[in-house]
Amino acid sequence: MIKVAVLTGTRAEFGLLYWTIKAIETDPGLQLQLIVTGSHLSPEYGFTVKEIESSGIPIAERIDMLLSSDSEQGIAKSMGVLMISLAQSFERLRPDILLLLGDRYEVLAAASAAVAMNIPIAHLCGGESTEGAIDEQIRHAVTKLSHVHFTQTERYRQRIIKMGEEKWRVHNAGILGSESIMRLPLLSREELENQLEIKLDGPTFVVTYHPVTLEKASLEEQMDNVLIALGRFKADIIFTYPNADSGGRLIINKIKEFQASHSNVHIYFSLGQLKYLSLLKYTDVMIGNSSSGILEAPFFNLPVVNIGSRQEGRLRSPNIIDVSYKAEDIAYGIEKATSDDFRESLKNREETFGDGQCSSRIIKGLKEALSKENLMKKRLSFDEQGSMYL
Repeated sequence: MIKVAVLTGTRAEFGLLYWTIKAIETDPGLQLQLIVTGSHLSPEYGFTVKEIESSGIPIAERIDMLLSSDSEQGIAKSMGVLMISLAQSFERLRPDILLLLGDRYEVLAAASAAVAMNIPIAHLCGGESTEGAIDEQIRHAVTKLSHVHFTQTERYRQRIIKMGEEKWRVHNAGILGSESIMRLPLLSREELENQLEIKLDGPTFVVTYHPVTLEKASLEEQMDNVLIALGRFKADIIFTYPNADSGGRLIINKIKEFQASHSNVHIYFSLGQLKYLSLLKYTDVMIGNSSSGILEAPFFNLPVVNIGSRQEGRLRSPNIIDVSYKAEDIAYGIEKATSDDFRESLKNREETFGDGQCSSRIIKGLKEALSKENLMKKRLSFDEQGSMYL
């Protein structure tokens, strides 16, 4: 029995991991060891571990790591708490491989602990780029610490190979969000309205704004401009909480203040995967700087107003309208996104975003990697001329 430890620290990450976790849980040759940490265990961010519990997936370890401060120092200390706790968890669980997704600081802490304890690492969603956040550095660092990789596109796969990773280690699994969109029976409009306790009978905006960690000094001004722009439109505005990053509390306080003076504003800690994807189906525009706008909104032909630099470097679909942090530019982007001409331009496009088979490719790749005698012995990959693929 192969023991596969999977770490999840945020609601969005768990949503992307869900089908892979289920595939591990139901595979007779694999044993799931789910480690839950980060904002999942924070009441301030919705205590989203409840969503994991309600799914019936067993939790092997719960690690409370978040300190009361969301400062840069607090984040760094939280990483230290997580590393110490994971060393103890790994000693108890003795996993054969650790599965990590993405580029958050929890992932870097987990990868560092696993390397020290000689545990092979499988990494999902490497090779991507988000130039406006420290996630960029973390993602590439975790790539070099990992032993097998699952990317979302062939271009991202090639990037990892050019970083010197051996080709046999790098697999294109496809867009992870496609699996939930294709396999989940999304809610009807009426069902969604009942669960959200609001009516979706007029223009509806979904807004998610995360801290831009490399531009923290201007975060308050950024958020003020977002709210100024939103205040110019008559629409139901649905906010979801930001990530538990440095500066997250400032954003939360700002949107709460905005809600206090606007009856059309609704705030949710976490919608959960089913409600969130169903909302994307029925909403009119997504606004903010979430990767969901880049990766999931295109499946619904949903116009996205992407603000600022946080998602710079990612591949884009025609549904994305990139704007600056200026309130005038954000408002212009929303006007364009809601125009009949722009919405019509997104129809009847022949694009392939994924086939919903990511989890089966990941399970196959994990088993193949663990059968390799040289899995733990990483080497730089060179081309025929003796140069590293860079």
